[in-house]
Amino acid sequence: MNLIDIIKNKLSPSKDYIFKTVNVAGKKVEIIFNEVLTDSNGINEYILKDLVNLKKRDLNNLNNKLTACNCKYIKKDEIIDNLNNGFVIVIYKDIYSCEIRANLDRGVNTIESELSISGPKDSFSETFNTNLGLIRRRIKSEKLKVIDFTIGKYSKTKVGLLYVDGICNKKLVQKIEKSLKMIDIDGIIDSSYLKTALENKKKLFPTIMMSERPDKSSMALLEGKVVILVDTSPYALILPSLFFDFFHTTDDYFQKNINTTFIRIIRVFAFFIAIFTPAVYIAVTTRNYDLVPLPLLLMLKAGRTFVPFPAYIEALFMIVCFEILKESDLRMSTTSGSAISILGGLILGDAAVSAGIVSPIMIIVIAISSIAGLIFSSLELVNALRMYKIILLILGTILGIYGVVIGGVIMFYNIFTSKIYGYKYLEIDKNEIKDSIIKLDSDIKKRNSKLTNNVIRGRYK
Repeated sequence: MNLIDIIKNKLSPSKDYIFKTVNVAGKKVEIIFNEVLTDSNGINEYILKDLVNLKKRDLNNLNNKLTACNCKYIKKDEIIDNLNNGFVIVIYKDIYSCEIRANLDRGVNTIESELSISGPKDSFSETFNTNLGLIRRRIKSEKLKVIDFTIGKYSKTKVGLLYVDGICNKKLVQKIEKSLKMIDIDGIIDSSYLKTALENKKKLFPTIMMSERPDKSSMALLEGKVVILVDTSPYALILPSLFFDFFHTTDDYFQKNINTTFIRIIRVFAFFIAIFTPAVYIAVTTRNYDLVPLPLLLMLKAGRTFVPFPAYIEALFMIVCFEILKESDLRMSTTSGSAISILGGLILGDAAVSAGIVSPIMIIVIAISSIAGLIFSSLELVNALRMYKIILLILGTILGIYGVVIGGVIMFYNIFTSKIYGYKYLEIDKNEIKDSIIKLDSDIKKRNSKLTNNVIRGRYK
């Protein structure tokens, strides 16, 4: 059985693989390609047109006669992989692989999930080379290194590990490289697959950030972090991501320091409001009456006079209803989503209170808590806030304010003890104090000394 028959046998019964024989100066040249992954106009222009104009003596130097920009010699066992990556295989004595891929990406679009008021608007797409180009466009240095991996037994997905040589800690790169090499899975369809494999699964708070912003990823690289790009995924992974990184946005660096500081303080307050508000409300209205003034307590109790359910059941019901409403709004189209929001607002608002199912104060408490959690763009962080909110609510119901305190201690213990590739999750370096919650500028810009030995970033004057 010759080589062509072996390849046909492996690819059978798929019909999108095309086998073509071209007669060049009395010699047969075999061409193989996948019609859905390659550009037919490119094949006609750079392969077929070149071949029909060749003479017999040119066939021995075929690699230099084909005008496609990326042609190379390959081995027999590389043919299938090259075909599935959009290459055209030309066989005459030797085997040549020419890159003529079809344009299957959606181009560079605007940001959808991490909106910015004054920052750049371009976002990653599903094409690896496009995403890498968006970062190299911002970091024009040979120090930006890319280590390529192919992960997935069947998907054979291209994964790139990016870091800036001279800034990033080499030990961090080696640890992540080792972790990527250990992954053995059928397929990597999205970067979230890698996130699951690389992250600490025992902790609720996220330690790896997903971002669709090339500017944010470039800023992380210049801080000494590692960025992972995955082909077919519009989200990059940034690691290690520390606790206060989730309180920062790219807009923080396009505004005056006083405005940035104010907004970050608001985010810190929102963090505590999202987690503790329902639990504290349940604790003070069911067990620890002495913690609130009598007039306020009477007002809170009066609002629940005709509600037939205990306060904790009422709170859990409202939390579940809000999560259903939020999930429905996310999954539906924009036109239906607005209708769902209006309908849910009416049902959970006026109708529920009029029917006596929930009290007005409970709607206010749950609404404030839920909206405070949505101030963060990271979905993983929002999910962690939701879980801790429910845990503290249950502890507050059972043990009152003592349960809330115990739950808060457990939560902060997990934050303080969490690590990501040897770095403490709540790591505040002396150089980072000026850019943690309160943002201050100085003439000399410095990096976090825990992440890199190259501390001096530069100077303004």
